[in-house]
Amino acid sequence: MAGRREGRGPDPARRADRRSALAALARSALNTTGLLLAYFLLPMDEDFGPAMAAVLALGLLAVAALLVWQTRAIVRSPRPRLRAVEALSVTVPVFLLLFATVYYMTARSEPGAFTEPLSRTDALYFTLTVFATVGFGDITPVTQPARVATMVQMAGGLLFVGVVARVVLGAVESGLARRREPGRPDPGG
Repeated sequence: MAGRREGRGPDPARRADRRSALAALARSALNTTGLLLAYFLLPMDEDFGPAMAAVLALGLLAVAALLVWQTRAIVRSPRPRLRAVEALSVTVPVFLLLFATVYYMTARSEPGAFTEPLSRTDALYFTLTVFATVGFGDITPVTQPARVATMVQMAGGLLFVGVVARVVLGAVESGLARRREPGRPDPGG
């Protein structure tokens, strides 16, 4: 029987793979949940101005640094596919929540910036609408700064999907190739 040895259940390598997969999924869920809790619970009292624009720029640089760090972790991981899932479970929410924060703070500091006032949920909804490129039109940016932030997210989203997908897939391929190098033990059996 496939996956069984002498009728004693799944072999140890398969059990280890299942445990690793469950642990990766649990960490991914915890990462995403923690990031969402932070978004909804942390105080956001500042108005969006030059200081917050700098925070946005630094946040985007932090997302890029996070991606570089995650890519290296994928390549070195004994299970690069699982590590890629974990990497995306952090990088994507950080990118989206960064823009949701910008939209929320913009709407607070400039009440006419969007066609309606934005709560944190509305800002996250608008962010996901822009990222998914569905554009329902129920919330739209009206002022120039709000439109600039939206355009940055649009361009960033396209780059994010294209570049991040390629980088993560390349890291997975490198990690798998590294595992197959002669003389290296295969941790997956």
